[in-house]
Amino acid sequence: DPTASYMRTSHNVSRRGTCLLAAALIAVSACSGSMSGSQSGDSGRAAVGGIITESEVRRLLGALSDDSLEGRMTASPGSARAAAIIAAEMRRLGLEPAGDSGYFQRVPIGLVTTGRNRRPVLFESFGALDSLPREQRVTAVNVVGVLRGADPAVRDSAVLIGAHYDHLGIGRAVRGDSIYNGADDDASGVVAVLEIARALMAGPRPRRTVIFAATTGEEVGLLGTRWYLQHPVVPVAQMSANLEIEMIGRPDSLAGGPGRAWLTGFERSTMGDMFARAGLPIGPDKRLDQQFFERSDNIAFARLGVPAHTLSSYNMHTDYHEPSDEIAHVDIPHMTAVIRAGAAAARLLADGVAPRWNPNGRPEQRRLAPTPPTPTPM
Repeated sequence: DPTASYMRTSHNVSRRGTCLLAAALIAVSACSGSMSGSQSGDSGRAAVGGIITESEVRRLLGALSDDSLEGRMTASPGSARAAAIIAAEMRRLGLEPAGDSGYFQRVPIGLVTTGRNRRPVLFESFGALDSLPREQRVTAVNVVGVLRGADPAVRDSAVLIGAHYDHLGIGRAVRGDSIYNGADDDASGVVAVLEIARALMAGPRPRRTVIFAATTGEEVGLLGTRWYLQHPVVPVAQMSANLEIEMIGRPDSLAGGPGRAWLTGFERSTMGDMFARAGLPIGPDKRLDQQFFERSDNIAFARLGVPAHTLSSYNMHTDYHEPSDEIAHVDIPHMTAVIRAGAAAARLLADGVAPRWNPNGRPEQRRLAPTPPTPTPM
């Protein structure tokens, strides 16, 4: 049973946590109550400074970009090990499991041959997946945890903080290295999701429910996110916002340098202005020609009407989609600062006024097709 294999892997990783996943959860005292505007930003930044540490960021990033995960290719054994690490960390933080198998949300992915290549394809159901020969059926998972909201007026609405944990696996060797570790793309984003969860768990319960998701299959057509949207924890109509986090491992001079990040589609909704008014070091994406707004998991949420953007500091570095995207090239102090800003942003989304689309800001709606589009990874 592939799912049982995932569960066994998760249990084993949890038992070996003293090696890879020893969490030092720092308790903080905070006053309860809702926050909005600059008040939320100020208190958020003050609270997370001692919780989100460089040592924890380095530890998690090292685990998720290690050679032993073999580049985290969708539906590969290395991807299974990464999912187990993420689930073990969510359990350690105390998040509520929100998958169909604990923290794992199974995704029906099969390997389909097109020409000379075999590629992962998302199927409409597990029944449809069973039409494939057994050797072409693979089990992939999203990893999902929840922090339930405290305010009866808005706790049925949800904010999703997400990142994709898959990467490119093992491929063409470059200078003797064939493992595409994906430290920046997007182990850095997954670390941010977990550390933001740590910060929110340590403070007062948020007003809205917050979903933390590490999705699979982004690099091959947003497969995990598209399945999640068909099987959400909270109905999509009740989602107030989505903040994806992608490639925050290096400073970007166009964003203002170390400790600063940018938001894709900044002008499309009120989310960016909310962050700016709160004094967060998050500005607009200056490379509109790259169409980054449409090149990460946020676009799938946005096309269904959810104000959804991606937080990044990608500086167009040449290690993108190369074996050299390794932890040695990550600026840990910068990444830690951006995660702290992301935690303050998440608190603002969870406790403040819900963002809304600006006129003509919402992208055109598209049907969620069972077969993947041409991959457009970030």
